[in-house]
Amino acid sequence: MPRKRRVVLYNPQAEFFTMPLALLAVGSALDPRRYEVLIVDGRLERKPLQRLLPLLEDAFCLGITVLTGSPIGDAIRVSRAVKAQRPDLPVIWGGWHPSLFARECLAEELSIDTTVRGQGEETFREAAEKFPAFAEVSGCAYRDNGQIVVNPPRALRDINTFPAHNYDLIPVERYFRLKKRRQLDYISSQGCQFRCAFCADPSVYDRKWVGLDPERIGEEVEFLWHKFGFMDLNFQDETFFTRCSRVEAIAEQFLRRGIRITWAATLRADQGVRVREEVWQKCKKSGLRRVMVGVESGSVEMLKWMAKDITLEQVFTTAERCVRHGVAAIFPFIVGFPGEPEDSVNETLKIASRLRSMSTDFQVVIFFYQPYPGSPIAPLVEKAGYPLPRTLEEWSKFDYVHSCGPWVDAKKRRRVEAFKLYQRLAWSRPFLWRQPVRRFAQWRCRRLIQAKGQTP
Repeated sequence: MPRKRRVVLYNPQAEFFTMPLALLAVGSALDPRRYEVLIVDGRLERKPLQRLLPLLEDAFCLGITVLTGSPIGDAIRVSRAVKAQRPDLPVIWGGWHPSLFARECLAEELSIDTTVRGQGEETFREAAEKFPAFAEVSGCAYRDNGQIVVNPPRALRDINTFPAHNYDLIPVERYFRLKKRRQLDYISSQGCQFRCAFCADPSVYDRKWVGLDPERIGEEVEFLWHKFGFMDLNFQDETFFTRCSRVEAIAEQFLRRGIRITWAATLRADQGVRVREEVWQKCKKSGLRRVMVGVESGSVEMLKWMAKDITLEQVFTTAERCVRHGVAAIFPFIVGFPGEPEDSVNETLKIASRLRSMSTDFQVVIFFYQPYPGSPIAPLVEKAGYPLPRTLEEWSKFDYVHSCGPWVDAKKRRRVEAFKLYQRLAWSRPFLWRQPVRRFAQWRCRRLIQAKGQTP
C-alpha cells in the first residue's frame, strides 16, 4: 500500500479561540486514503514552530489560513522559517486576506508559492497536486517567471457535495477549556447574498450563498453531540437565517432527534421580521439562546449610505420578538466613518441605548470603523487622504477590533468609549446592590448622548 502524503495545515496565533473551521473544511475534503492531514493551531502552542517544523520533514505541502491583522505577522514568520528548512515545500496561503490581496501576499517572494481565493476545498487540493504548475487551477494566484498571475475565480460549489468536517483533526477538548464552556463551532453555510458596503464578503463570494441540507445538519450535529458531549452549538455562518424554511427544518431536526443543546446564530433584522411566530417558537424550543443582529448605525441616512438594506423599524420588531421568546441578542454598531456627521453618532448612541434597555439579555457592541480590505467603502478612505496599508507587514499591524482611524478626534473617541462602559452597567441585571450604580450609569449614558461634540 503506497504511503500517504502528509499535508500540514497551520492556524496563526490570534486572540480568539474559535475552532479553525476553514482548516477543518480543507483537511476534511482531502481523500483520507491518500492524505495524512495534521492541523497545528498556533493559538494552542507556546512555541508553534517547535511543534510545526518536525512535522514538515516528510510533508507534501503546508497550508496556512490568514486573517487580516496580527495573524499575518505570525503567518509570515512561520512561512519564512519553513522555507528556510524546506525550500522545496509548497507553501499555500488561503483565507480572507489572500482572497482579497493575492498580489500583495505573493510579493513575499521567498516564502509563499500560491494563494487560494474564497472556497478553498477544491482549489487547495488542486494547487498542492499540480505544484508548481498552477496555470489550470481556478481560484488561485501564483508567480510565473517573476510575474504574478491571478487565475479566474472558482465557481462557488454546493457544500453538500463536500465530506463532513472531521473534528478528530483538532483537539476539541482543548478548545472547550479555552472557551470555558463545552461549545462547538460549526458552519452550515458559506457566502452572503447581501451588499453591505463596509463588508468584504460580497467581493469574495460575489453575493452568492450555499447551505447544507437540514437533514445532513441534524445527522452531523447528533453525531458530534454524542461524540464530544458539547452543550452549546455556535453557528459561524455569515447569515444563518438566509432561508426561513431551512431554519425551521433545522430546528425540527434538533427536536426530532432529541438533541438537548443550546445554540446561537446570526440574524439580519429584515430576516427577523419575516420569521413566522411558529418558527420563533420552534427555534426557542430546539435551544436557540442568542442571535447576533447587525444594526451598524442609528442613522437612517448612514444605513442607506452603507447599503445595509434594513430599517430601524425592522430592528426593533426583531428585538421585540427576541424579548417575547426569551432569546438573547447582540447588536453590533459601527461609528467613526470618515466624514460621519456628529448627529449620526448621536443617533447611533440613542438607538443602542434604547435596545440595551429592552432586556438585560441584550448586548450592544460598538466598533470604530476601520476600512476592511475589499469593501466598497475602503477606497473612499484613501480618497479622503488616509492611505491603506500596502505591505504584509503594514497589514499585520491593522486592528479592526480595538482601534479607530486617525480621522476620529480624541473627544469623539472618549465619548464613545465612555458610553460603551456605562451602557454595560446601566442595564445590567437589577440586583439590589447594583441599583445605585445602574441609576448613575443610566444618567451618564443620557448625558453622553446629549454631549455631541462636547467633552464628556
